[in-house]
Amino acid sequence: MRATVIHAPHDIRVEEVPDPAIQQPTDVVLRVLRACICGSDLWAYRGESARRPGQRIGHEFLGVVEEAGSAVSGFAPGDLVVAPFVWSDGTCDFCGEGLHTSCPQGGFWGSVGFDGGQGEAVRVPFADGTLVKLPAEAASDDRLLTALLALSDVMGTGHHAAVGAGVRAGSTVAVVGDGAVGLCGVLAAKRLGAERIIALGRHQVRTDIAKTFGATDVVAERGEAAVAAVRELTGGQGAHAVIEAVGTEQSMRTAVGITRDGGAIGYVGVPHGSGTGLDLGVMFDRNIALRGGVAPVRAYIPELLPDILDGTIDPSPVFDLSVGLDGVPAGYKAMDERTALKVIIKP
Repeated sequence: MRATVIHAPHDIRVEEVPDPAIQQPTDVVLRVLRACICGSDLWAYRGESARRPGQRIGHEFLGVVEEAGSAVSGFAPGDLVVAPFVWSDGTCDFCGEGLHTSCPQGGFWGSVGFDGGQGEAVRVPFADGTLVKLPAEAASDDRLLTALLALSDVMGTGHHAAVGAGVRAGSTVAVVGDGAVGLCGVLAAKRLGAERIIALGRHQVRTDIAKTFGATDVVAERGEAAVAAVRELTGGQGAHAVIEAVGTEQSMRTAVGITRDGGAIGYVGVPHGSGTGLDLGVMFDRNIALRGGVAPVRAYIPELLPDILDGTIDPSPVFDLSVGLDGVPAGYKAMDERTALKVIIKP
């Protein structure tokens, strides 16, 4: 089959690789219908996170089960399914607590020796604990299929941030970051009943999507100017709940600066850089809570799926460029240069 591999920074290739096959009775082989490029993939693309030359890449995908191992009970060939960005056994204590990302037998797609999502097919370990079945008719609805793909990562991650930040009905929420996760954080905050949502971003195409998703205000400034702008919008108090979806020192400093005393930050931006941007003394004095981390999206898919199916939420606008497998290297370049927000791949 053909799949995307990374050889070095800025060296993404689509190559012939061995076809996946059942290795354990709990596996399935899945034919990929839709995949995408994540903002976090760019850290490997830029050389900021290490990858072995020739390693697979990509962790967001959905598709059709082609073959199921003898111990798989929940899926059969022909089933349309979505895969969260990690696999998990579904039976351990952590999975039982909804923290599938800490499953001792779990792992990330594209790890050394495992398939990545940006290819024609994937071997899925622990299929019963990992995959979620989708309605078969969604396979013929391109817009719905695109929206459902967001369940593999960005919609669940935005929701994780909103939950961590304590978004509730009537609250004021600020979202730091105008990437796909930040935009899905806006959508999640609206879904959870936020009355006011302040989106921090300076790219109008993206902030226009934020407004469509429910943002009531947009702040284009950065750093101290952004803090001042949010404070002015909130009568000097700041936001009850802040979603941090970038992961830099500056973005975290901004998040702390715009959080209301007694409020909380839900952080899901993959940390990168030398500093954290956190001053525990400030957080202590102002009773600011910090919750978040790697989103256990498998726990959220059953909750979010019905709302996508009935049209209550539609994250599909975060995908603004479509490519086939041959176009994946150009897709990485487009996202790296910020000419694309999020690239969808149609193998």
